[in-house]
Amino acid sequence: MPSNAPVHAAGTPEEHTGEVRQLSTLLEASQALLREPLLRPALAAVLEILHRHHGAIRSTVVLLNKTSRDVELEVSAGDVDASRVRYRPGEGVTGQVLATGKPSVAPQVSREPVFLNHAVTRPELATAELSYISVPITIDGDTVGALGIDLAFKPDRDYQLAINFLGVVGSMIAHAVKIQRLIDPDRRKLGGENRQLREELKERYDYSNLVGTSGPMRLVHQQITQVARTNATVLLRGESGTGKELVAQAIHCNSPRANGPLIKVNCAALPEDLIEAELFGYEKGAFTGAYMAKKGRFELAEGGTLFLDEIGDLNLVAQVKLLRVLQEHEFVRLGGTKTIRANVRLIAATHKDLEAALAAGTFREDLYHRLNVFAIFIPPLRERKTDVLLLADHFLEKFSREHSKTAQRISTPALDRLMAHQWPGNVRELANVIERAVVVSNTSVVHAHHLPSALQATERSDTHLNMPLQEALDAFERDLLQGVLRSTRGNRAEAARLLSTTARVFNYRVKRLRIDWRRFKVSTSELAESPMPRTEPGPDEEL
Repeated sequence: MPSNAPVHAAGTPEEHTGEVRQLSTLLEASQALLREPLLRPALAAVLEILHRHHGAIRSTVVLLNKTSRDVELEVSAGDVDASRVRYRPGEGVTGQVLATGKPSVAPQVSREPVFLNHAVTRPELATAELSYISVPITIDGDTVGALGIDLAFKPDRDYQLAINFLGVVGSMIAHAVKIQRLIDPDRRKLGGENRQLREELKERYDYSNLVGTSGPMRLVHQQITQVARTNATVLLRGESGTGKELVAQAIHCNSPRANGPLIKVNCAALPEDLIEAELFGYEKGAFTGAYMAKKGRFELAEGGTLFLDEIGDLNLVAQVKLLRVLQEHEFVRLGGTKTIRANVRLIAATHKDLEAALAAGTFREDLYHRLNVFAIFIPPLRERKTDVLLLADHFLEKFSREHSKTAQRISTPALDRLMAHQWPGNVRELANVIERAVVVSNTSVVHAHHLPSALQATERSDTHLNMPLQEALDAFERDLLQGVLRSTRGNRAEAARLLSTTARVFNYRVKRLRIDWRRFKVSTSELAESPMPRTEPGPDEEL
């Protein structure tokens, strides 16, 4: 119901001031809606602008629930009881706006019988004389919500001008709501995919999935369990290729920070003069080429985990700033003055002898003690030989799937060579060896001759062309029989059936070639805990 209150004459200072205020409001509101990707924060910013520029006492944006057909509060400002703001179309002033799609005004709410006062929380505001204006939020001709605003009552207020102005604001809000509804399905889909990927990542890097059942690896599993649920700084020690990064990922994915980022930095890969800028960021103009400010890795890891690999290669200047972060949980960007708080968990790793670096003066002792809160030593592969078979099978399955190959098992002679090798490159070297063998193999079995030449030298090759024919045939038959025994876990009757021969003939050939079939009877887990099996039976053993 429009008011008959007088309007200021055109061109008066009051009107000019009002127009400037309205234009400023529309400009700021449009910027807020464009700047904020989420609907509720954007709408809250618009209401805050209305309060700041126009003295609104309370304001609300309500939207129609498509399912229940109730009108529900989306966002509010001022003293609003959100639990009470619920209407049906046609109910109250706001409900009438939803039902008719037309703006409505209550110049004096105390005299308006349909005004419900649902939003009032303080008695003194309920008794104060207010004016209430509500405009529809319309999308493609359908009224989907309403913008309502409470103002202090003024007898000379131009309500038509206020309706026109708020109508423009309502149109801007409608556009934002429409965009939100268009992208909501994609956002929900992406959110679901993101949650699924996080679950898969957590499952993949669950410490129980770290391959290895040897004594040293069981200790690593135990230590991960102890430290993962805390915020303690972790120092991972071990040779290159032992899997320190996998352990860091397992700690992060099983920690309270699992939903936060895991930022990885290889300190050895960064130029010495860029390490500080990469870790702590820099401000515009901090150095030549710094045309804009840039966040460092600590800021990117906010709320999550920062993994500093090869921490032993960090220069002394960066060590000082890193020590401050660990002590004070704050830092300053390069070229800046503002102190930034750091909510980051630190996991560091190195293959270097830090104690020797302390003695040489290349690593700070105070930083060493700050990092060495909880140390985990990742054993080299030569000290966990019983894990070689499990790792080999794991990589065989992985690379067969990745390269679309048919390799399903590794022959016993090939396994003997894997077990005999010292693995100076640790698990990384083993992975590369198995990947190469899978690539060059065209059968379901990886044989010894598929392995690199470095491993061929560990035992006599079963494909040596200068050996006598009978010896070559025996070598081939031994490889075949051992492979079948391995696949049947030492079940000789099943092995004979697979080779389409009798158990008697099979046992004869096993005995003639002096193959210890008992070594294949153990399960994979038991095999991982047993010493390296012998190819030949002992002198007092019988087949």
